[in-house]
Amino acid sequence: MTAEFSEAASWAEQRASHADRERVVQRLQQAMVQGRLELHELDERLGQALNAKTHGQLAALTADLRGIEGVGAGRESVQDQPLVLKGGFHGAVRRGRWTVPSRVIAYGGMGGVVLDFTQAECPLSAVDIDVHGQMAGVTIVIPDDWAVETDRIDPGPGGVTDRTTHDHAPDSPLVRLTGTGGLAGIVVRHPKARERRRLEREAKAARSLPGAATR
Repeated sequence: MTAEFSEAASWAEQRASHADRERVVQRLQQAMVQGRLELHELDERLGQALNAKTHGQLAALTADLRGIEGVGAGRESVQDQPLVLKGGFHGAVRRGRWTVPSRVIAYGGMGGVVLDFTQAECPLSAVDIDVHGQMAGVTIVIPDDWAVETDRIDPGPGGVTDRTTHDHAPDSPLVRLTGTGGLAGIVVRHPKARERRRLEREAKAARSLPGAATR
């Protein structure tokens, strides 16, 4: 039997390290101190955390414990330096494989900004995006299982268009938007059919690379 492992494997499917498991253990222990978990629940989850193989298995153990500060979990601690994108005259695009920081600032300018998270590595439970549509607007593309909050944006003349679905995984990242729509507005959506076909071609190409298949 042949098993193929894609280089584009999702975050949840990737193998967890000892440090990842230790961060979750600390978070669970803090949850019990705060009264969020009973002792028997802590014992059960600690055993599962220590035996977890993937990030997804670890994330499931803390999905109902969001908001605990001071201890990082598998999705909780990456760079604090914000990503700033400025559309300027020619536009700005961030797509492909990149690591998502906890805060993103996007200015549409006259060229527009496209912020695509579909192949991004996001080890966070929430991402704050301060977005300003200005003259050309900002488009944000998120995976199907991500969630988004748009109620804190001032829509302005251009408005805010949310084309995402309400179905998302319990441990999926939450994108929290603030800012102004400007003249051109803000659009949040999932990948279009053409983009999905491109992603499928790239994943297929990655699987065909030497060393992508084992055993």
